Amino acid sequence: QFEIVSNGVFLMDTRDGRSEQALVAEALLEHAAARRLLIGGLGVGFSLLEAVAHRDLERIVVVEIEPSLLRWHTTHLAHLTGQALADPRVELVLADVREHLEASAGAYDVVCLDVDNGPDWTVTEDNTGLYGFDGTRSAVAALAPGGVLAVWSANRAPAYAELLTRYLDDVRAVEVAVRLPRAEPDVVYLGRRRG
Repeated sequence: QFEIVSNGVFLMDTRDGRSEQALVAEALLEHAAARRLLIGGLGVGFSLLEAVAHRDLERIVVVEIEPSLLRWHTTHLAHLTGQALADPRVELVLADVREHLEASAGAYDVVCLDVDNGPDWTVTEDNTGLYGFDGTRSAVAALAPGGVLAVWSANRAPAYAELLTRYLDDVRAVEVAVRLPRAEPDVVYLGRRRG
């Protein structure tokens, strides 16, 4: 078993990836014709594993800011994600996901964000911008018309859900029970770009 801890904050481990898989699965249920998908945050790779299982996807871009995490997927985590990373549809990008979104207007049918522990529980203060007005606008702008934004959170974030309704239609939350000894479920927030 492996854990990812950043700046003293636990982020994820290899024990239970159901909610990270739900991030992608639920988004693709919302957009059955999706061909281009972005995953913001590689983590231990559960979201990527779900994405490559969907054969209709033609392009899967994974944006990760931490170079050491990318290296772990060629060593410690290779048994988990090696085959997925070798999929010719997959492109790894070493970058800040917010900057990538700002440079990707209309590029994706689906954007799945799994950065930090969600909107209310970030690893660094800089990361809060991804979940504010400007970061949300950038994420929505990276979607093609009718595209779907999905955001993972380790807890309910009602203020963020309200913010999403300013930019997206059909905003909903999917709760996923966790096996860890805590009461809060993980949550996937979803919505569709207008137009």
